[in-house]
Amino acid sequence: MDSAAFQSLYHTVVGAAFVVSALFGAIAHRTHFCTMGAVSDIVNMGDWTRMRMWIMAIGVAMVGFHGMAALGWIDPSQTIYYSGRVIWLSALVGGALFGFGMVLGSGCGSKTLVRIGGGSLKSVVVFFVMGVAAFATLRGITAVLRDRTVDRVAFEMQPGSPLSLWLAAHLGWSATAALWIGIGVGFALIVWAAWDDGVRRSPQAWLAGLGIGATVVAAWWVTGHLGFVPEHPETLEPVFVATNSGRMEALTFTAPMAYTLDWLIYFSDQNKLLSLGVVSVLGVVAGALAHALATRTFRWEGFAGTRDTALHLVGALCMGVGGVTAMGCTIGQGLSGVSTLSLTSVVAFAGILLGAVAGLRFQLWLLERE
Repeated sequence: MDSAAFQSLYHTVVGAAFVVSALFGAIAHRTHFCTMGAVSDIVNMGDWTRMRMWIMAIGVAMVGFHGMAALGWIDPSQTIYYSGRVIWLSALVGGALFGFGMVLGSGCGSKTLVRIGGGSLKSVVVFFVMGVAAFATLRGITAVLRDRTVDRVAFEMQPGSPLSLWLAAHLGWSATAALWIGIGVGFALIVWAAWDDGVRRSPQAWLAGLGIGATVVAAWWVTGHLGFVPEHPETLEPVFVATNSGRMEALTFTAPMAYTLDWLIYFSDQNKLLSLGVVSVLGVVAGALAHALATRTFRWEGFAGTRDTALHLVGALCMGVGGVTAMGCTIGQGLSGVSTLSLTSVVAFAGILLGAVAGLRFQLWLLERE
């Protein structure tokens, strides 16, 4: 592959990533796909419908990821989730902080972008604060704190952190068997999610579960198959085109918010190219905006008052710090990461759910004080 062909592929990958993320934004806006909402429905009403939508999306993403690996389309070992070093404390603490923050901030990172597309000005504020906090936790003051505390607590898991790979290895099975374990677990989650009458009879639930899960699978394919170049024309090394990590990536939104701010601030710097993360952020907003305008549901929204503003600022700060510490948000760990069956991702998602429950209890305490 020469340089011209590589540049052409770069633009194809970036364009494909934008389309995938725009579809995510449109579907999320149409179906009200939201982790915070799903947890809130369970805690406040005992309604599992939206959580079943989430579980179905995880199942679809899991089947797609392991299925493509079984077909040889992608190499599952080329993701950040396959590291044998399990940073369980970072995942748990960061996840809990993120989950608590998403309740105060009226939704997680992806929901924030969707709400921006729907006309929420307070979500714009959340985006900027969350992005700055994420950047600081990637490279700034909170990054130093993270590195010197929770990131140092870990253990090694051989041959890798995916539970399917670990189980297959301890049973004496092959790596191929591990892929079939992942496919089986994914199908089981889909069946469980669809077992409920309310889900089976709801086109919206099917659209959310199948559609959101499919966008994660598509993102894996775009970066891991379409965007994989065995030999870079200049460095002669394997490369995953347009990824920030240099490895195969799927949808995630905390660190990409920081990358987006960096790209906007240093736009004139020719070295600041559009990456998958930046394009995903822009795509979700564009997709949600397009759907909101098409359905005439676009509405301007601002803060209700001083306390509302303060809660959203604290929530955004918690999400920015927590999301990077946990190596992902509800989408980055809860969907993309869990689709690989990474133990770190499972712990992070559990932390997010626990943090969300704590956030809802905190909100209830605030209401009772009024």
